[in-house]
Amino acid sequence: MRRVRHTSGTLTLQQTPAPTPGPGELLIRTEAIGVTLPAIRNLRTAGRTSGTEASAEAQGAAEPQPVSGEVAGTVEAVGPDVTGHMPGDRVTGLCFGDAYAELALLHTSMATPVPAHATAREAVALLRGGLVALGALETARPRPGETALITGAASGVGHLAVQLARLHGGAARVVAAVSDPSAKGSFLRSLGADAVIGYEDLGKPDVTAPASYVLDAVGGELLTPAVRTLADHGRLVAYSSGGGTVDAYELLIGGRSVTGFQVGRTARDQPDRYAAWCQELWRLHAAGTLRPAVAAALPLDRADEAHLLIQRRANLGKVLLIP
Repeated sequence: MRRVRHTSGTLTLQQTPAPTPGPGELLIRTEAIGVTLPAIRNLRTAGRTSGTEASAEAQGAAEPQPVSGEVAGTVEAVGPDVTGHMPGDRVTGLCFGDAYAELALLHTSMATPVPAHATAREAVALLRGGLVALGALETARPRPGETALITGAASGVGHLAVQLARLHGGAARVVAAVSDPSAKGSFLRSLGADAVIGYEDLGKPDVTAPASYVLDAVGGELLTPAVRTLADHGRLVAYSSGGGTVDAYELLIGGRSVTGFQVGRTARDQPDRYAAWCQELWRLHAAGTLRPAVAAALPLDRADEAHLLIQRRANLGKVLLIP
């Protein structure tokens, strides 16, 4: 089979034997693979090596590393003691091993059945990003009639959050914040955004009215200006892997709050809630009211292009690899 691995900053396509599923694992013939920003950031972090390690890498001693991601496809085989899944089942989930591959191992705890109304591409574009968006939204405790502001609004998660803020949260106004409003404005307005602003306008009261809550996908230096967009008693939910710090005074002066959200923690600690979110996303998709967008679907040997699309913030929706 073919798979892509990461070595010293480079993505390389390899030929390798198919893996064998172990206890609790499914062997998936992938039909669509989702590229995620956290996976890209993890690769960049792994590439920061010490002088000794860099010297070893220069001599070809670096071990190729697997690239994680979302996968959707058909179960080819099941591991020992696996129940509830069988060959032929259509599933999707987050693969922490070699996701960029024609055959991938998916742990049953991460596997979610794909209903008949969804294609593999739709499943990857919808489920994981939708779970993050829906979880962050519920963490913000939305009330009908409020104003929502979504950063990273054209991303795989953000474009779903823009829709869910109104569909599930009852927002009266949805503001999308992006790196390039001129390039992304039409896309986001087609999904229901009432206004699209640039990051340079975050926190400027003459640009947009204060937000009841912010779902922040960017973090870093944008976290503080995002907090400044909040109305008194407004709530910001940070779900970005970009980090960032907030001056406590910014929270004190308006009675504002900042909360972190991580979907993996909910999956582990509140499985019933996680399952309910999955069902809600499938329901909205089946009804045609929640529309996952695919920005690009590239073959495995163009994985580097897929990464560049996300790193340059050029994608409108989810970026996929197709085996």
